This record gives sequence, C-alpha cells and structure tokens, in this order.
Amino acid sequence: MSYIPLSGLSLRDIEYVVAVDDLRNFSRAAERCGVSQGGLSEQVRKLESLLGVVLFERSRRHVTVTPDGARLIAMGRDVLAAARAMIEAARVRTGPLEGLVRMGVIATLGPYYVPDLLPLLRGAYPQLKLQLTDSLTDTMLRMLRHDELDVVFAALPVGGDGFECAPLFHEPFLAAFPAGHPLAQRRTLAMPDLRGPDLLLLEDGHCLRDQALTLCGMPPQRDQPRLATSLEMLWHMIGAGEGYSLIPRLALRHRAAWEGLITVTALPSAYRTIGLVWRTSDPRGPAFSEFARFLRDNPPEGCTPVDTVSSAPAPRD
Repeated sequence: MSYIPLSGLSLRDIEYVVAVDDLRNFSRAAERCGVSQGGLSEQVRKLESLLGVVLFERSRRHVTVTPDGARLIAMGRDVLAAARAMIEAARVRTGPLEGLVRMGVIATLGPYYVPDLLPLLRGAYPQLKLQLTDSLTDTMLRMLRHDELDVVFAALPVGGDGFECAPLFHEPFLAAFPAGHPLAQRRTLAMPDLRGPDLLLLEDGHCLRDQALTLCGMPPQRDQPRLATSLEMLWHMIGAGEGYSLIPRLALRHRAAWEGLITVTALPSAYRTIGLVWRTSDPRGPAFSEFARFLRDNPPEGCTPVDTVSSAPAPRD
C-alpha cells in the first residue's frame, strides 16, 4: 500500500464532505461552508483522489453517499469532533460559562421556556452567546453526538451512551378538555380516566406522545386517525372539540383567548422531568454542570427544581 502523507488531508476537506453528506446537495453545502460551489466540488474530488475512493454518487438531481463514503464520512465526523474538543479544551476557563454555546430545546418546551430563560441568562451570563435550535429529541441527540450541538434541553431519561444528564425541574402535566366534556366536570381525575378514543396525541417522534401514553397506561403503538404535528396544533384540536390531551404546564401560559373553549384540570403526580444533556467527552462538562445548577435554582413558574422534591412535585404558585 502506498504511503499517503497526512499533509494532504485537511480538516477543511472533511468539513466539506460532511456538509455534502448532511445536505445531499453541493450548492447548499457550499453555502453552509462559506465557499463557492465550484471550490467545494473541486476539494471533494481532490479528497476522493487522495483516498482512492468515490464518496458520492452524483446525478443532475440527486447526491447519494456510497457505502465506502458512508464508512469514511462517519470516521471524518469523529475527526472533526476531536478537533473541536481540542479547541474547546484550550479555551476552558474556571468560572461561568462563556463564548458560543449551540443549544437545542425540544419543540414542546422551547417556545414556552426560552422567552423567560433568555433574560435570566443575559443577566447571569453576560459573556454567553447562544445559537438556538428546536426539534425532536432524537434529532437533537444525534446532532449532539455529532458535535453539531453543545447542550440539549430534553425530557429525561434520554437513551444512548456518551451523554451526561443533569435534571433541572419537574414540569407538571394538566388535562385539557373541550368545554363541556364529561371528564372536565369531574371533581377528581385520575390518569386511567383519560384512556379512551378521544385522547389526542402528537405525531411519532415527539417524546410527549410516548409520555402521554405511558402515564395513561396505554400501549406504545396506538392507532389514531388524526395526530397533531405540534403542541400548538394539539391545543387547537382540543379547542375545536376533537378530543382532549395532556398539556405541559408551561404551554398553558398566555391562553386567555381560549377561555370558554378549553377547560384545564389538574392531574395527580403527572409530570415530566426536564434536564440538560451534553457529551461526556466535552471538556466544558464542569461549566455545564454549574450552568445546570444555576438553572435548577431558577425554575420556571409552576415547576419545581428536582433537588428539592423527594416525591411527586407540587407546582410553585
């Protein structure tokens, strides 16, 4: 086997092929990398020549990664992650978290938690610069594993090795019914009462869907003709009288316009635990742990910090 000098392999070229693999489009990959499409294409061809492997199958309409390409690009992602860890290790300082942090927030939490979180962070972490992303849990954990995110706010527990998880607060669930629904008239309500065909759910991939089914004691796979694509659409479906569902406490804020259409009922011991997740290998782990302690000491209204609750949480007034 002929010797290939490492000087011919650059991190920049690896970034290019990873971008093409992510986007499956040379034009969008070039835009993300801040180079011309011709320049990116030429560097990818040079890398393929250096490795003696075709990484991508190209056509006018499609870009498909080859089997050899998939194997080598996965290794390239590890190389980029190690390089970024090296840079971050050189930047680590004792004291508050600072610099750019790419933060992911699950879609059923972000719109309701982030607006109050940002002013809090601005005062306590003036040197912190945030880049925010919201998506499904599995998508963001994949991005976190591939060093495309630094931390993720998610409902715990999360699956997979290589993650550090710090629980922050318990967010209660409440039952939301169309006004006049028979269940909304009950003085007390238990989770098994919610089993039934009128229980509305989010689409597959939302952790809130699985939590609702688990709390109600229903099987993971449940056929339903209509599924909500988002928590907001779920709320609208309830208001339209299509059924009822579990709604996280923070998502009930600023809903005065819906009075008369939706009735909200408290549920005993129904909640989800929100936590902060980061890679175990990230050298900023101690700073993230301190960040988690700060967030735990400042839970959002209606939620309780994990470390002060020994049993089922009671929402703060």
